[in-house]
Amino acid sequence: MIPYGRQDITQADIEAVVDVLRSDCVTQGPVTPRFEKEVSARCNAGFGVAANSATSALHLACRALGLGVGDTLWTSPNTFVASANCALHCGAGIDFVDIDPRTYNMSVDALQRKLASADTQGRLPKVVVPVHFAGQSCDTVGIRRLADSYGFRVLEDASHAIGGRYKGEPIGNCRYSDITVFSFHPVKIITTGEGGLAVTNDGELAARMARLRNHGITRDPDLMRGEADGPWYYQQVELGWNYRMTDIQAALGLSQISRLESYVRRRHAVADTYNEALSDLPLVLPYQDADAYSACHLYPVQIDRTAISTSREMVFSRLRAAGIGVNVHYIPVHTQPYYRALGFKTGDYPAAESYYLNALSLPIYPTMTPEEQQSVVSALQLALA
Repeated sequence: MIPYGRQDITQADIEAVVDVLRSDCVTQGPVTPRFEKEVSARCNAGFGVAANSATSALHLACRALGLGVGDTLWTSPNTFVASANCALHCGAGIDFVDIDPRTYNMSVDALQRKLASADTQGRLPKVVVPVHFAGQSCDTVGIRRLADSYGFRVLEDASHAIGGRYKGEPIGNCRYSDITVFSFHPVKIITTGEGGLAVTNDGELAARMARLRNHGITRDPDLMRGEADGPWYYQQVELGWNYRMTDIQAALGLSQISRLESYVRRRHAVADTYNEALSDLPLVLPYQDADAYSACHLYPVQIDRTAISTSREMVFSRLRAAGIGVNVHYIPVHTQPYYRALGFKTGDYPAAESYYLNALSLPIYPTMTPEEQQSVVSALQLALA
């Protein structure tokens, strides 16, 4: 089976992990801070806070931004559930903003209309989470302009997008946001096995995220209540979680990130081949925004069902039977049973729903061979016939 995504583990990666396993510290040692500094430096951001997953990093970011009971977070319905669940884990409310039918990212026009309506009702969001779907940046300039006008915080979910750029600068520089979160799941651009990381230019936000990932514990005397009992002393000053990344994971990430640019270039080469090979098929190919340089985490197409006599399900099944591990990204979050129970329903976000009905993600990863890609193209041609 040719998977839709695949990690690339080299001998250098293995040796980096083995070095940590042979060291005195397999967790909470010196490697995780080095990884944090490397990622933040590559993003031109001031601080990095690693976590055991991007889901955890989103939760930490929301809490650091003060999201809680009585607040609301808005995000895209075209995302994995973690982008929305982070609000509920904070006791906050959740709502969605429909997508741009070309980029599949949060629509700035839809956001502006929703904000104007919410403002008249006193129901503005505290945090907005734009999701850089498939690795392509949202219009963060437009979102920042609205944040300045309506007073919400911006948390970029860039789980797909490390190595991508926006207006010539690295995604994650937080020029237009408060915090940006990356994922290092094995199918993402680089991997730490499981893991995530938040970058920010705000030292106080970084310090709070770092404290919250470690149970809310501090060893800083300035943050303690009363005098320390001795040099061993620590205090829990707020309720946090065990969301730490291990040095084992960070070592893998440090080794992987040295190949970040080459991975993204290779993904673009695969995408360019698809663009040429699939141009005559009844498909809508991914749109590339002029302001963005995508990390190409996914290669999402839409099937033009007006031009074929078969269903998306049949195309999917034929491809899987041919050994092509296609997938669908994403089932709109608001249509999930848990979210329907909160009052959301089909028809609430028509652009996201329309995209989902025709969507198919083709395999893309940096080690994909020309032969594998030709197999995908040939199987897709037959499946659409």
